[in-house]
Amino acid sequence: MRSSSKGYAAQEYPKHPFVLSSHDVLNHLRTDEETGLDQGRVQEAQSKYGPNKLEGEGAVQWHTVLLKQISNAMILVLVLAMALSYGVTDYIEGGVITAVIVLNVVIGFYQEFQAEKKMDSLRALSSPSAAVLREGHIETIPSGEVVPGDIVQIKTGDTIPADLRLIDAMNLECDEKILTGEAVPVAKDIKLDFSGHNELETGVGDRLNMAYSSSTVTKGRGKGIVVFTGMHTEIGNIAASMEGKRRKANRSLSRKKGGNLQPAKGMALRIWDKLGEFLGLTVGTPLQKKLSKLAYILFGCAILLAIIVFGVNKFNVTNEVAIYAISTGIAIIPESLIAVLTITMVVGMTQMRKRRVVIRQLSALEALGGVTNICSDKTGTLTQGQMITRKAWLPGVGMYSVNKAEDAFNPTKGNVALGPSLSTQDPAINDNDEKGDYIDDERGIDALKSETSSETIAGTRNKIQEATGETALPDEHSTPEVTHELQQFLQSTALCNLAKVRFDPKKKEWQAIGDPTEIALQVFAYRFQLGKKTLEEEHGWKQIAEYPFDSSIKRMSVIYRKGHDGQIHIFTKGAVERVIDLCTSLGTGSKQRAITPEVKDEVLAQMNMLAEQGLRVMAIAQRHYSGQAGTSPDLPREEVEKDLTLCGLAGLYDPPRLETKDAVRECATAGIKVHMLTGDHPSTAQAIAAEVGIIPRNPSTVEASNIVQAASTFDSMTDSEIDALPTLPLVIARCAPSTKTRMIAALHRRRAFCAMTGDGVNDAPSLKAADVGIAMGLAGSDVAKGASDIVLTDDNFASIVAAIEEGRRMFDNIQKFILHLLTSNVAEVILLIFGLGFQDRHSFSVFPLSPLQILWINMLTSSFPAFGLGREKASSDIMHRPPHSGKHGVFTVQVIVDMIVYGIIMGACTLLTFVIIVYGPGDGQLGEDCNRAYSPECNVVFRARAAVFAELTWLILVSAWEFKSLRRSMFSLEPSPNRNAFSFFKDLYENHFLFYAVVIGAASVFPAVYIPGLNTSVFKHKGIGWEWALSAGAVVVFVAGVEAWKAVKRSFGWFALSGARVEEDGSPRQGLFGFAKSLSRSKSSVEQDVGGEKV
Repeated sequence: MRSSSKGYAAQEYPKHPFVLSSHDVLNHLRTDEETGLDQGRVQEAQSKYGPNKLEGEGAVQWHTVLLKQISNAMILVLVLAMALSYGVTDYIEGGVITAVIVLNVVIGFYQEFQAEKKMDSLRALSSPSAAVLREGHIETIPSGEVVPGDIVQIKTGDTIPADLRLIDAMNLECDEKILTGEAVPVAKDIKLDFSGHNELETGVGDRLNMAYSSSTVTKGRGKGIVVFTGMHTEIGNIAASMEGKRRKANRSLSRKKGGNLQPAKGMALRIWDKLGEFLGLTVGTPLQKKLSKLAYILFGCAILLAIIVFGVNKFNVTNEVAIYAISTGIAIIPESLIAVLTITMVVGMTQMRKRRVVIRQLSALEALGGVTNICSDKTGTLTQGQMITRKAWLPGVGMYSVNKAEDAFNPTKGNVALGPSLSTQDPAINDNDEKGDYIDDERGIDALKSETSSETIAGTRNKIQEATGETALPDEHSTPEVTHELQQFLQSTALCNLAKVRFDPKKKEWQAIGDPTEIALQVFAYRFQLGKKTLEEEHGWKQIAEYPFDSSIKRMSVIYRKGHDGQIHIFTKGAVERVIDLCTSLGTGSKQRAITPEVKDEVLAQMNMLAEQGLRVMAIAQRHYSGQAGTSPDLPREEVEKDLTLCGLAGLYDPPRLETKDAVRECATAGIKVHMLTGDHPSTAQAIAAEVGIIPRNPSTVEASNIVQAASTFDSMTDSEIDALPTLPLVIARCAPSTKTRMIAALHRRRAFCAMTGDGVNDAPSLKAADVGIAMGLAGSDVAKGASDIVLTDDNFASIVAAIEEGRRMFDNIQKFILHLLTSNVAEVILLIFGLGFQDRHSFSVFPLSPLQILWINMLTSSFPAFGLGREKASSDIMHRPPHSGKHGVFTVQVIVDMIVYGIIMGACTLLTFVIIVYGPGDGQLGEDCNRAYSPECNVVFRARAAVFAELTWLILVSAWEFKSLRRSMFSLEPSPNRNAFSFFKDLYENHFLFYAVVIGAASVFPAVYIPGLNTSVFKHKGIGWEWALSAGAVVVFVAGVEAWKAVKRSFGWFALSGARVEEDGSPRQGLFGFAKSLSRSKSSVEQDVGGEKV
């Protein structure tokens, strides 16, 4: 039934324990309900079944992280360059490259290892202890020591240590959303007979005689037999399903699957997969793969350049020629790229730590910046995992609506409005779209009210109130008058309730303890100052008896005596269909009337209307009891729960997190679609999705089936049918883990780059299947965290937006410093290749730059400005443009063209300077053996090298300022009507690190040129005089050339992002539905398609 792991025995049963009787399970495990296991059986079970923990919970292995760093593509290229340097006895150059390799590996290893250790501190799946019955005594032991056959006692607040077959339950309810995704606690029932069922027919959430590892007890108490531990639990099953990698197509070694040649073909493809994985060509994020390909392309170019050098020298490969070839090859490889990339990501990772986000991989933020779609679970991710009373229907009075109540525990937030009862036949609902528009406006546009006149909003509000009869309130904190009917309703909700609500003056926050449903009802009563505490302490209500909630009848009742008159009242709440049959009347006071079949249909119609809004509906009832037996707590339940008066219905919902609406709206503005994949009921999912702006509240403008689908519908479709849909569903309800992974696969087929957010174990497979997995650190399971790339330690959905912004900022900055580094490489290659034509009397090429000049420029001159570019702040429009293309990555057409154009300008300037000095006043004197040492004959060459060295250094430094923006002028980086002459200097100084890197780098040229010994012996140049004018003049020419190219790009619109527009595939614009019609044109500059793909 359950496979073994790591040599331990399988935990097997004739049938699944939920099908077997408790007696059969006890006999199979040789345990006793009254005494439990003895020590001998415990030791036997521990050695047989192993510890109660998931595999992979140990600390991260340092050697795994180190190997990953060493196998980096650019590191391998540098290793080969280092070996060549040592091979030709150029120990200085080889030593410098060695230092670069060591620095890159150490930094990458340290940061990633620290991130993994941070994750270890977050891993806490199992409960810390368990109360087990052993040898007739209750013992509290670490949950890891629990074994199959143990009798475990559980109570409210406990975390279940293993999968249990329940044998005793008293009002037991378990929160299993970590496993099933359902927000409502599951009521357990040990009396149900599952003997005719099997595992396939009965899902995990429907096995009511089982309690599962890592779920929590929200109500009641119980006792159960441990039937599965560790990797054999339901959580372990999901963890195990993610351990093995599904092999790619055509990798089989079986002749049966592919013919006689299949073993050879499969083996070749497997070897290629391993080689590609080792070289970084087939695994990793788009940037990682792009940089890996770049490294090997540049390596190939270096070899080609070396061959060119050898060819020019007629393949007379002396050490001098070899050094020139190595120098040319090194010139094209940006040695500091890995260090700059790693440090930039470390800085981003550090920033995210401050925002309570743990990055498990240094490259995760870069990947997040390219996300086009976010697939999110609902419960605990988009919502708070709590409930709030949204509607209250009182017969004869109307419908009370709670609005703007974001905090489920705080009764002082939000407002309550009273309107008439509504039905599906009301023309205000069916024929007037203004109400739906108004709700959308209130939900999705709060943050944009400054862009819309208050008169427009007020006018819309008045129309809604006129159409619906809703009472207008003077301000958002007002509440309707407490009428007699409302007071009776509130008394019932507050007194027939076990939840406690209190304000903590020290923490200055509202707190609540109890079942989420009861908390919601209690908070609603507190809104009118009629909470349970107030009624008992100030109004004299005293409880006589309690009839707890019973899952079989789905209701709860209490008996109270009113202090001042001694009257006895019975209060009941529960499922509507279970309470209404006990009622003989409807309403209170003058609104009371007898329940007839017509009246009952009216109540059920109200219930259906609330349910269609995704609300959980509760019936609230009461009656006055005049008999003396009412004072006895032993009064039979059937005598209490009869002849009731229905006070009204309460509609409860799981509210979205405070930040979710804004986060969804910002995702929409940034060109990112949010999909909700949840295990909740379709109507609940649709209501919450509309509330947070994922879908419109009135989806009349698009085909409803394209927006919201049940998992059964989605799963029944073939891949080709899914691919034929104009858009993928924005909401899928009743999801199984396989549904979520299939959704991500469908997005991948549409070339989308997906992120999955979630906290439950049921999210883990999709977290791993997604391009970026984002787990919750507080409410999330260890399995989900282990499958993720990013962990939100505060479970704040808005942190995702911050992470996306940080990812985009880093992506922009990576583009900038890659352009900066490669531009200098292109310039150096141009200079050195043309320099092959400068030959002395022995036909040896005289290089315009010496090897150590090249290394100095690549490692020091280029590196620190590149570090500074990596620290650039985010541009003002960074979240008003679509995600970057995963196809091109950082190497967009603009970056490639810019690199070539700027490299040519830079290389031409330096080459021209060398030519002017040597063939002008120098009269073409190239000396003899000037590549090795200084001599009087080499005076002209050494002076020309010094001028070229200074010039190239300054050009590279100034280019860093130019590349602060790829399109805007360096003199107008932040366009503003308030700009003045000093704004240019302010823009340059804003990035302090970059500013001082440029200034200090420019000043460092002088000691490098003039220090005796260092100049002639190391750099192969000497002090200069009038040549400084050429170097300085070239800076002016270069800046003019860069500004001219930027002006051309802006004038002709080359490489500009295409203008945004409402998507043409019919999908709704998320987050701004209420104002989408009026703002679609004015906001057209900030919303764009994603690469023209249907996503």
